[in-house]
Amino acid sequence: MTSNEAATAPSPGGADKAGSLPFDTSVAHQARCYDYMLGGKDNFEADRAAVEAWLEIDPEVLFTARSNRAFLGRAVRYLAAEAGIRQFLDIGTGIPTSGNTHQVAQAVAPESRVVYADYDPIVLAHARALLSSSEAGATEYIDADLRDTGTILSQADRLLDFTEPIAITLLTILHAIPDRDDPHAIVAKLVDAVPPGSFLVVTHWGADFLSQEKQDGLRDVTDRMQQPLTPRSREQVARFFTGTDLVEPGLVRVEEWRPETAPDDTAQSSLWGAVGRKR
Repeated sequence: MTSNEAATAPSPGGADKAGSLPFDTSVAHQARCYDYMLGGKDNFEADRAAVEAWLEIDPEVLFTARSNRAFLGRAVRYLAAEAGIRQFLDIGTGIPTSGNTHQVAQAVAPESRVVYADYDPIVLAHARALLSSSEAGATEYIDADLRDTGTILSQADRLLDFTEPIAITLLTILHAIPDRDDPHAIVAKLVDAVPPGSFLVVTHWGADFLSQEKQDGLRDVTDRMQQPLTPRSREQVARFFTGTDLVEPGLVRVEEWRPETAPDDTAQSSLWGAVGRKR
């Protein structure tokens, strides 16, 4: 994308973002690292170097990234096809690739409405790809950090009807929120804002899946990124779903959540994943 194209991307249209990161290509960024893991082209040398260093410690990280993407598709199809959800709030969207939330949802229900929120400049530059809605549905993009929960909710209200069920998706974003910012309180505020019958979808880096040696090695890698990452235990991840009932099979590795094909017995992801329905 050229600089002119980036300049004409949708404007933020909101308040200043808390903790906004500078656009620094010399330091690895989670969204761009994830893009590289998925075979994308919107990444830089620092991102590729971080992924290569990660691979030396955790060779299954590419499987983890692909499994997370596949989980997104299965979860959104479940919500649209089986749960009847027609509204989605996707926070921590990441760089667009095939099978974005609106594409999956609108393939099932063309009238689905999807609001995306992210604050990475590269994601903003590619926001057009997230706004290519079906004619019957609608999409919107909010330039905001997850911690700016009030901004996200107030702007999402322009497209979504908060008196009707909404699915909130938080995929591989909560482990980028440190404990000092109280990610559990952030999620609770989001869930409080939607009515009963809404859904919460989370994937999170699992401390249970990593030996202490791996955790120490990966901490050296992630501490050099713009957003240091915090793996959490199954118990800690389960707390995000307070006030919801988990959809079967509950909180499991992402590849084990309602798989559509036989699982790959040769690899395992390091992500917890679940879908919960608000009581």
